[in-house]
Amino acid sequence: MQQADIGLIGLAVMGQNLVLNMSDHGYRVAVYNRSSTKTDQFINGSAAGREISGHDSLESLVASLKSPRKIMLMIRAGEPVDQMIEQLIPLLDKGDIIIDGGNSRFTDTNRRVKSVAASGLHFLGCGISGGEEGARHGPSIMPGGDVAAWPQVREIFQAIAAQVDGQPCCQWVGEGGAGHYVKMVHNGIEYGDMQLISEAYHLMRSGLELPVPEIQPVFAEWNKGVLDSYLIEITADILSVQDEDGKPLIDKILDTAGQKGTGKWTGISALELGMPLTLITEAVFARCLSALKEQRLRAETIYGPPDTVFQGDPKKAVRDLHDALYAAKIISYAQGYMLMQEAAKEYNWNLSYGDIALMWRGGCIIRSRFLDNIKQAFEQNASLENLLMDDFFIQAIQETLPGWRRTVIRGIELGLPLPAMNAALTFFEGYRSGRLPANMLQAQRDYFGAHTYERVDQPRGQFFHTDWSGQGGSAASTTYDV
Repeated sequence: MQQADIGLIGLAVMGQNLVLNMSDHGYRVAVYNRSSTKTDQFINGSAAGREISGHDSLESLVASLKSPRKIMLMIRAGEPVDQMIEQLIPLLDKGDIIIDGGNSRFTDTNRRVKSVAASGLHFLGCGISGGEEGARHGPSIMPGGDVAAWPQVREIFQAIAAQVDGQPCCQWVGEGGAGHYVKMVHNGIEYGDMQLISEAYHLMRSGLELPVPEIQPVFAEWNKGVLDSYLIEITADILSVQDEDGKPLIDKILDTAGQKGTGKWTGISALELGMPLTLITEAVFARCLSALKEQRLRAETIYGPPDTVFQGDPKKAVRDLHDALYAAKIISYAQGYMLMQEAAKEYNWNLSYGDIALMWRGGCIIRSRFLDNIKQAFEQNASLENLLMDDFFIQAIQETLPGWRRTVIRGIELGLPLPAMNAALTFFEGYRSGRLPANMLQAQRDYFGAHTYERVDQPRGQFFHTDWSGQGGSAASTTYDV
């Protein structure tokens, strides 16, 4: 067999499907897995008859590749990636490229770009979204790292990526850990979307007391309009599945959610950068709360379930819920973009926000109809400070706000938790308020800690301190030498 165009290490589901995807597009691929048994099974199974070569050592893998060698890692994030990089570096030549396609933390990618460059090699950190199906038939790929390596892999990545309107859902993101950062934010938005959809389902199922067969067509219909998205689509599919006894499978699934950490990383980054990602962090905490199943069961025996019964027109309530879900989803994306914009300032990345929306239109988990509107918003105004300032989204929020409010109120009245929808609405109400009660907060800080405050009748940047109790003196905390 001729030398391979690219090598891939790690033959779990994502790795295998990416290899088959590359093969479909005419690329020769060399593969290696720590367990040679898995390599053999793949080569003799789904890869049989294709120009895919299996190798039982890293030395053999490296020797099989065209120069400059391109090796993609699809292995568990963290220490295993560092260990594999250490094993590969002595086997590679100057100019060769190592690509991490796993869910690595962007700070690790920042570090690896520098350490690999010190060995004369290039390192790319590529966020990949789409799960098993996306990897096989076209994922969203978010490449970042050493920009000098991008031209060497661009053709392959853009060929195997999802295509929307003839454009690949793969564009250069930025240097360092930018690619993995954008993937992290994608996953944060995914957490928010999934929680919002779950809350909509919960309100219909437990609040309006609709049976699953009546809820399923609601989601199927929603997927034909402004809520058209991958997650709405699969929700309708999920609700159509019955268990062996003929009853909805969804009612048999334990209500405790797992997580792999990317949502948490998004929340941590938001705190570090001072960005109010209230919806996304609330979605993470909702998963944490769901894990307290035994405590929740005990608490229910003490406090009892909600005793309020829905009184009203279910069809009107569902229409309100549609508007609430749409508006809250807009907030989820708006908050994600706020975080990326702040990160770009902090880490000196030149992010193309329209291209990011383009990459998310196909293949990835959060693909949805209004990503086209996000792309258009940044095409019209590259320096748009917030999606909520774009005409399309202004109109969408204004039209859905009444139903959004009624839905949150309805959840409170029925005693049903809607943490993400509520957080989104509270964020919006705060964002559009020209005056917030932070003046009281600043007065309190100045009272007990002499932290000073600014005045509305003086220029910004001038700070004042008041001796509130008459016993504190005139020293302010900003004058202390620490």
